[in-house]
Amino acid sequence: MKKTTLHITNGDSLTQRIQELNFVSGEFMVWREMLCEGPTEIKIEEESSIKKRATFLEKYYRISPSDYQEKFVSQLKKIENLTKYKEIVLWFEYDLFCHINMIAAISLLIRKKIKHKPIYIVCSGRIEHEKKLFGLCDLSDNQLKNHFLNKIKLSYDDLEFAAHIWTLYCESKPEKIIGQIKQNSSFEYMSICLRAHLQRFPNMLTGLNVLEHNILEMVDRYQIKNIKHLMGYALEYQGYYGYGDMQMKRVLARLFQFLAQTKDQLLLSERGKLALEHKKNFYNTQILNWHYGGVKKYDYLYNDETHSLLKL
Repeated sequence: MKKTTLHITNGDSLTQRIQELNFVSGEFMVWREMLCEGPTEIKIEEESSIKKRATFLEKYYRISPSDYQEKFVSQLKKIENLTKYKEIVLWFEYDLFCHINMIAAISLLIRKKIKHKPIYIVCSGRIEHEKKLFGLCDLSDNQLKNHFLNKIKLSYDDLEFAAHIWTLYCESKPEKIIGQIKQNSSFEYMSICLRAHLQRFPNMLTGLNVLEHNILEMVDRYQIKNIKHLMGYALEYQGYYGYGDMQMKRVLARLFQFLAQTKDQLLLSERGKLALEHKKNFYNTQILNWHYGGVKKYDYLYNDETHSLLKL
């Protein structure tokens, strides 16, 4: 049997683009998950994990269990027999959304015994002479091809590091991740993404996290007309989170008490001004049964001076 390449991509848009450009050969596994939100288990392929994820996605994102089976679980079957592949290429981006999915995929591959099989990463982000960060689908055709040609081969130490981060993410002590931020690896954006993850926990002074605080700052700084206008800003200037429309809508919905809509402009309410100036703590009005992997968001507070977490 002739062996081929397995490409694990971060979504349908990228997969379609690569196939249309026709500069690679092999089979494709599309990673249609968003493991950066909701409860997770280390072994994502097991029934308990599948049930947990399906329940979460149906409750908060109206994705039915049957859709989850069709869109994601069915894709996992493509790596039940890795012997038919000569190599594996991971296509993931610079942001937290992609990195959490990527480390889960690597953890899964390790359980499938890929120790001696070449694994490469194609990761977008910084582009020479450009100020903004680029997603894979934002690249020109030539840039995307060059990214593939310059793909990075991951060492087994890299793979074990990624799998270890995934294990820590699924555990109940997120403070353990702090010790991994300065770890050297072939993952250029891993340290930044780990910091971004820790900053998703509520600030100990305001009860809002970094992303929520930044959104209030956008309202204060720019002439934003309404929530729809704010959504565009929030998606464009979210930094290293990589959230999509559905996730950002949930973020904005939690901020309504801090906003005031006039006829022509979206403004900060009095509460919004107090939060932005760190003059009042709104933790008790924000608390929600929301998980990041193995821990509840509101079980920890983030100290932005020491960059540490405080367990409540």
